[in-house]
Amino acid sequence: MTDLTDRTRQFEAAALPHLDAAWNLARWLLRDDQLADDAVQEAYLRAFRFFESLRGENARPWLLGIVRNACYDWMRQNRQLADQLEFDELRDSEAAAPASPDASDPARQWEQRVQGERINAAIDALPAVYREVIVLRELEEMRYEDIARIAGVPLGTVMSRLSRARALLRESLRDERPGHTAERTHHANS
Repeated sequence: MTDLTDRTRQFEAAALPHLDAAWNLARWLLRDDQLADDAVQEAYLRAFRFFESLRGENARPWLLGIVRNACYDWMRQNRQLADQLEFDELRDSEAAAPASPDASDPARQWEQRVQGERINAAIDALPAVYREVIVLRELEEMRYEDIARIAGVPLGTVMSRLSRARALLRESLRDERPGHTAERTHHANS
């Protein structure tokens, strides 16, 4: 019993500090709060079961790799549902919207909220392989090497996926800019 208690304490010390990052990755991959909860729970159970395989390594990339695999397992098993999950801008953007530096300015708050919603929608529209690298690098601030380990791909693949994801985000956000369609139409008719 003492061994199990010691193992549990060691696991909690290694894994619990990364719970928010685990949920964030699962939420962005699965696009649903409840599914993210389930995936993280499954991943933490798997991680506890295989905790001995973590040998003096940083627990964060090891754990997030398990979370990623749990999410992809769910997406493979529920392929028809994975593509049908709806993005709810109000629900999905509320927590991710940055805090306003000037809380007394309603116009600034509205602008930041709209911009946050646009960014979240653009990230959400990315294919999962691009979404995961953006979330891990830009939101979780992970090193490329750790992302490669989590995704189980070479470092060069991480770099190319990240480059492609950023390009897709720029394109998406540029295309959604107010007045952008009118500018293109004007230049096309000139």
